[in-house]
Amino acid sequence: MKTRNLLLPIATAGVLAMTLSACGGGGGGTTGGNDAASQGLDGRGPITYVQGKDNSNVVRPLIDKWNAAHPNEKVTFKEQTDQADQQHDDLVQHFQAKDPGYDVASVDVVWTAEFAAKGWLQPLKDKMALDTSAMIKPTVDAASYKGTLYAAPESSDGGILYYRKDLVPTPPKTWDEMMSMCSVAKSHNMGCYSGQFKKYEGLTVNASEAINSAGGAVLDENGKPNLLTAEAKAGMANLVKAYADGEIPKEAITFQEEESRQAFQDGKLLFLRNWPYVYNLATTEGSSKVKDVLGMTALPGKAGPGASSLGGHSAAVSVYSKNKATALDFLKFLTTEETQKFFATKGSLAPVLGSLYDDKELVAKLPYLPVLKTSIENAKPRPVTPFYPAVTKAIQENAYSAIKGEKTVDAALSDMQKSIESASAGQ
Repeated sequence: MKTRNLLLPIATAGVLAMTLSACGGGGGGTTGGNDAASQGLDGRGPITYVQGKDNSNVVRPLIDKWNAAHPNEKVTFKEQTDQADQQHDDLVQHFQAKDPGYDVASVDVVWTAEFAAKGWLQPLKDKMALDTSAMIKPTVDAASYKGTLYAAPESSDGGILYYRKDLVPTPPKTWDEMMSMCSVAKSHNMGCYSGQFKKYEGLTVNASEAINSAGGAVLDENGKPNLLTAEAKAGMANLVKAYADGEIPKEAITFQEEESRQAFQDGKLLFLRNWPYVYNLATTEGSSKVKDVLGMTALPGKAGPGASSLGGHSAAVSVYSKNKATALDFLKFLTTEETQKFFATKGSLAPVLGSLYDDKELVAKLPYLPVLKTSIENAKPRPVTPFYPAVTKAIQENAYSAIKGEKTVDAALSDMQKSIESASAGQ
């Protein structure tokens, strides 16, 4: 299950170097009189597809299939490493060099705004328009910047609440309901709840989910920090209080995905927030103590399903490509129902087409799909901003300090607000 960055979108951004936020010197494709976005629109011929390491071997068979049907427009696969920061920096280097050889690139959802703002991605409109009507809306929103689609949603991801259905027959729908069930955990000498609270990208995911699920937002619709609200305070306070009260175990401050998964599988947690990849491991690993009692539901919110942080990847066309007509057709190929089913069954990648989450054959193979659909439908992207590296750093540092009790919730949110304002103003 752990493929394509281990189905862990949080792993794809936390390691980004701060140099990413340096917007100067990018050589934007639609600025300075170099209107690269208007060129190559009718071009057809060979193209290159760039993506991180194909751990599950889903890309090569698809490209072989494409090439057999398009002998004059063959696709070459440029495989990057499995390290997200290296993938990102490789793309930046080639985009800055205006390299026409990187025709289509797989981009993490948190990179779209940065790359689009720098003028490196081809707007998918007019002659380059892509039909997104069958796609789950949050996946389309994550592939857009300032109202324009810049990439084709290729795979998605959302958070899931795993729970012990032998101890909790009816899962909680709200955060308060979940906290009220922590007495069950205490009576069984186990921790109540954990997500990923180490100071890394996973904490940005968890803190954003807490704020969004309480009705708040890290950034407003105009991309400005919006953390000085009662809703944002309530969301952050939920995590802080649960940690202070011991409902979130003290060791959770060191948890990334794998540590939290292992704690849950070892019977040390009643509830776990994690990604879909956990399902396969928790139900098949011989040491798992939850394989027969694993329950799954949507993340809890204020009055119903919470707002997961959206994960996943999209495929974008470089403005410097010479064969954009072929590139657009390849995007359409990646988003067909047949390809999306292949991604799901062979690569454990969450589809972007809503109908597949209700496909009986697919659900039989991947039982978490209905829950995941609810998660993705209610998901919010991590802060959409060209200055994402600085923003995620501000969230991590201040959320971590608040959870540990080193800062009050008010002080942490105030400092978070100031840091994000400073980062944005300084670019």
